[in-house]
Amino acid sequence: MTRADVLITAAELAEHLATGRPVTVLDVRWELARPDGREAYARGHVPGAVYVSLDDELSDHTVAGRGRHPLPTGASVEAAARRWGVRDGVLTVVYDDWNRAGSARAWWVLTAAGVDRVRILDGGLAAWVASGGALETGRVTPSPGDVRVIHDDLYRGALPTLTADDVAQFDGLLLDARVPERFRGEVEPVDPVAGHIPGAQNAPSTGLLDADGVFRADAALLDRASRAGPVGAYCGSGVTAAVLVAAMRAEGVEAALFPGSWSQWCAEPERAVATGA
Repeated sequence: MTRADVLITAAELAEHLATGRPVTVLDVRWELARPDGREAYARGHVPGAVYVSLDDELSDHTVAGRGRHPLPTGASVEAAARRWGVRDGVLTVVYDDWNRAGSARAWWVLTAAGVDRVRILDGGLAAWVASGGALETGRVTPSPGDVRVIHDDLYRGALPTLTADDVAQFDGLLLDARVPERFRGEVEPVDPVAGHIPGAQNAPSTGLLDADGVFRADAALLDRASRAGPVGAYCGSGVTAAVLVAAMRAEGVEAALFPGSWSQWCAEPERAVATGA
């Protein structure tokens, strides 16, 4: 696995669009404080990009007991991806404008479902604009796609996952992708309990991005991961942890995602909670 198997540069995307090579572009704008990115999308997006809602299309809120952003079924992913125009064998590029969270979630969900050739736009929308890429306004309604999803249960799909019980017995490097103050339990703006999973180490997802939001190789983290045996990742609800998974996969390190993450763990009274560094 190399960077090119996970990421695509703005220049590479521009070449695809300029030469008419088949590509589907998905705009997955999402922020923890502003989860609905439709208005921002309408004001300006990569030409031809289709808006994807992380909360409505990349999560299934009818599922109970699996955190704030439970994974959708493969069948719902297939239906949504076809609405977005995703086609079998055709490159799909996902991007966002906030810390690679939305695009990493889309990459993880589609890849776990068995969709091939999904790439994250390295640097996000800012990289596209900085490279001279034009923006299009309004909404794009694509021709329906024909993509077929292989895995209906994404918790047992093409990418490794961990359950809460797996995490409780995990013998490896467990990484918490949240900001340090949430990891330490000093603040908790979203979930009812502050702290982290005992034994976890803090590795904020933003620490794997440079000042321009481009993925960088954290040599120290990769060295720890390569020597640790199994690697697992979680965050608040399984979104920003996908950034860690993508970053490590781009460097050849496989990490399993705990999709329910802290929001599931802290909602189960029998689970231990740690605080501090």
